[in-house]
Amino acid sequence: MSKILLYAQVTQDNYIHTILFELAYKAQELADKLTKNCHSEQSEESVCGEGVEIDALLICKTGIAENYKEAFQNSGFDKVYIAEDNRFTHYSTELYSKVALDVINEIKPDIILIGATTQGRDLAPRISAALHTGLTADCTGLDINEKGQLAATRPTFGGKLMATILCKTLPQMATVRPKVFKPAPENIVKNTEFIYIEPQIADIKRKVEFVEFVKITKDSINELDSAKIIVAGGKGMKNEAGFELVRRLAKALGGVVGATRGAVEIGLAPVDIQIGQTGKTVTPKLYVACGISGAIQHLVGMSESDKIVAINCDENAPIFEVCDCGFVGDAFDVIPKLIEGLKK
Repeated sequence: MSKILLYAQVTQDNYIHTILFELAYKAQELADKLTKNCHSEQSEESVCGEGVEIDALLICKTGIAENYKEAFQNSGFDKVYIAEDNRFTHYSTELYSKVALDVINEIKPDIILIGATTQGRDLAPRISAALHTGLTADCTGLDINEKGQLAATRPTFGGKLMATILCKTLPQMATVRPKVFKPAPENIVKNTEFIYIEPQIADIKRKVEFVEFVKITKDSINELDSAKIIVAGGKGMKNEAGFELVRRLAKALGGVVGATRGAVEIGLAPVDIQIGQTGKTVTPKLYVACGISGAIQHLVGMSESDKIVAINCDENAPIFEVCDCGFVGDAFDVIPKLIEGLKK
């Protein structure tokens, strides 16, 4: 039986990271395609999808797993492997990778998918190196090709090209950026089997000890991952006074503030609200781009927003090719008028 294994990350606040449910729905699609390819001609590297099993691995402190069993059952998982121990209260590369490798070597999944979060970007390469297999990082697309192989797509050459990469060895691994895929529109209910495993970590010597967790986001409102309205400023906002207009517009709309890499590099915004290829991927209901030209590196991170409004003085700016509504004009003139209009 073919297996797809997903890593279920627990956040600092003891929630399951939403990337798991985005990947779970995508895994259902991949499993369906594997099944359809099962009877076609395949290479030695291909994976037959007949009876594809979708599993999850949850590593957490004692008592957390019970809170999320219903969520797993409603997300299409066949089996969930659970390692609970108070030594997992805070993430540890050495401990988590040891548990993950023990499970992977036992169940031998054909595909492993991990969220490209800060934690996932640390854990995934550790696992792939130990397994001597390939890893496609920061993917924005996943598919199954005609030979039944995982085809993972990611930006390359500074975002100028999209490369689709195949893994020559098993398991095939990929990390996927949050918000690239959408979770299932309705529950996918299964009689999920929960398997508790005893972590074999007594002899692991940790090279890094957790000291303190400090949240770097200054204001909890700037949680871009879950924001329904985002107002983002680019290098075109020029200075602190310009970026203050972005903040005022966000407040007037009841949204949060984002920024381009260019705005971050000239000191107008902190890196934790950067959107784009080297920042966050967001999918709000409304995205307002202020003084943003629309470089491909930025578009990768926000082009799937439901509605995009652009404000730019250059009528030929690429941002106008993806927006639903565009204002051609100086953002320093347009934004105050929008704020005044919203007040009325």
